Amino acid sequence: MRRLVSLNPTVRCIGVASSLGAPVAGCASGPESLRRAGLPSVIRHNGLAALWPEILLPEQSTAGMALLLRKLADTTAASIAAGERPLVIGGDHSMAAGTWRGIARALGEAPGLLWIDAHLDAHTPASSPSGNAHGMPLAALFGEGDPALTDIPGPALDPARTVLLGIRSYEAAERERLDWLGIRIFEMAEINERGLPEVFAEARAIVSDGPWGISLDLDALDPDAAPGVSTPVAGGLAVADLRQALRGILRERDCVGLEIAEYNPLLDPDGRTARIVLDLLDAASAPDGATLRRWEAGFGARNYAPLPVVLQEGRGCWLTDVYGRRYLDMMSAYSATSFGHAHPRLLAALTRQASRLAVTSRAYSNDRLPLLLRRLALLTGYDRVLPANTGLEAVETALKAVRKWAYRIKGVPADQAEIIACEGNFHGRSIAIVGLSSEAQYRDGFGPFPAGLKRVPYGDPAALAAAITPNTAAFLVEAIQGEGGIIVPPSGYLAACWAICKRQNVLLIVDEIQTGLGRTGKLLACQHEAVRPDGVILGKALGGGLLPVSAFLADENVMQVFTPGDHGSTFGGNPLASSVALAALDVLEEEGLIENSARLGELLLAQLHQLAERSPIIRAVRGRGLFAGIELDPQHADAHELAVALLEHGVLSKDTHSTVLRLAPPLVISEEELLWGMTRIDEVLNNFSRRPRLVA
Repeated sequence: MRRLVSLNPTVRCIGVASSLGAPVAGCASGPESLRRAGLPSVIRHNGLAALWPEILLPEQSTAGMALLLRKLADTTAASIAAGERPLVIGGDHSMAAGTWRGIARALGEAPGLLWIDAHLDAHTPASSPSGNAHGMPLAALFGEGDPALTDIPGPALDPARTVLLGIRSYEAAERERLDWLGIRIFEMAEINERGLPEVFAEARAIVSDGPWGISLDLDALDPDAAPGVSTPVAGGLAVADLRQALRGILRERDCVGLEIAEYNPLLDPDGRTARIVLDLLDAASAPDGATLRRWEAGFGARNYAPLPVVLQEGRGCWLTDVYGRRYLDMMSAYSATSFGHAHPRLLAALTRQASRLAVTSRAYSNDRLPLLLRRLALLTGYDRVLPANTGLEAVETALKAVRKWAYRIKGVPADQAEIIACEGNFHGRSIAIVGLSSEAQYRDGFGPFPAGLKRVPYGDPAALAAAITPNTAAFLVEAIQGEGGIIVPPSGYLAACWAICKRQNVLLIVDEIQTGLGRTGKLLACQHEAVRPDGVILGKALGGGLLPVSAFLADENVMQVFTPGDHGSTFGGNPLASSVALAALDVLEEEGLIENSARLGELLLAQLHQLAERSPIIRAVRGRGLFAGIELDPQHADAHELAVALLEHGVLSKDTHSTVLRLAPPLVISEEELLWGMTRIDEVLNNFSRRPRLVA
């Protein structure tokens, strides 16, 4: 076993359970609430050591605040001296007078300080209209004000290395004091005009010439998002913007401390603000993209080679990486995110059901699964539905069903049933399914495979007819081969196969895991030929991009072969998955996504054909609906290199077999977004067209 040696300092969490300086009660309980919510674990998950040995409590005396701040200063000084990174969690913001004097004492100099707050907090007792100490710590850190806050050993702040950010509420006396000191103040009006990334970068440049830290009062955030603060002010910083700005700061060598003040659990009944605090600390302690990729490669099995990007957030058709760069998703996770990322209705269904009942196993009935079974049966016209989780499970379920049907209904001799699939297929990666594959890599080293598995060329009904024997149970086929290269079969192919199967008493099973639920401009891709298979396999999009949900659908003549105990799944049909799948079907129908796929699919293919006419490196364009592929001339371009180049231009796609670039955007994509993506694809193709040939 490897020994992990951290190259980063231990984060020491220091709770300050005080509201002595606040105008309302409640923030004294903030540190304990956040500790119970798992704050140290959030930091540890990111590979940093995190300790939380104590929460400092004030004495109930006239000198209580002075004693508390001195104790806090001693604690932060000791943490710095021990080579740790202090993370101070409050408590009202008056604690800052102790936090930063202690850190400055240990350093022998005042650190630069980025003060993020709705208020200036630069009053003295003479100027304060309320007399509350939480409005005075910044003035105290410059040596002005109440001796309880100022008489703490340690250097005063350097005005030249102090910046205030997020300001939108203050009195004139405070502003005059800070202006006289020459302190740079970024008010919300300027931030809204320039954007937080630009302002934050400028602020950091001012404070970070040497050791520096951040003092964050949560009222700097928009109170509509973060209501659990003592003195909210309308407007404020967007949580997502601040999260990105803080990313990785606890790992930076010169960042010597972080302070988060004014969390008030009494004003946060649903825990929203607590979750934001944890989210901000997750970002502040997060590794960079290179480290995350190194961990994935070093700790994970080497069965994937992902493109060089680390994604952290998705909304609609757009994904954001850990550096804040945005990408148009033209892959949809192989159709799993057909309804876009973080669709509000799907998230609402997920959270609502998760808080009620998530998993029961099929040992008991639940009140959500019957609704999903009924909905799928009525929507597709099949008698029965067998729920599962992954597409692979649904395919395996179908294979078991058709084999047992062959023995019990058709009369095939025991253990002689045959299943036919197509060359170039992709139905999953289990032993049985790989046994049907024609891809050498998928099979290499995984044999022996089950008997009775055969293949025929895709798109050739005559080959299917010739391969059928009296022992043939089923023909398993994709309506369009996705992994095979977005191969659309000749017109009439599925209809011809359906007729052959009916004539030969063979079950036609269509794998619609990638193509089903609107991807091709129809509910099911097989409906383009008015084919009604004996069984259909659904997955990917059925989970709404949130959970693995799949299903095998068939009529009673097939499903009758299953009896209790024949087949099962602990998680299949769980109430959480059922609720999300129901919501996904609602979104599909009520938002007109099938129609959107058909309409924009025509635009997508028209655009691709225009590109093909202009580009010498495109050999063919194929697709249906929002499911398309660009086949490249391998002498001119490698599809994997093209996918990497598109990544650099803000488009996420994926190659298959290094010859075909797959394009399958979320069905919620707009025409404007699609055209934006096509412009980027055109630019990259033009760049590749000017390159020399790859091979002679």
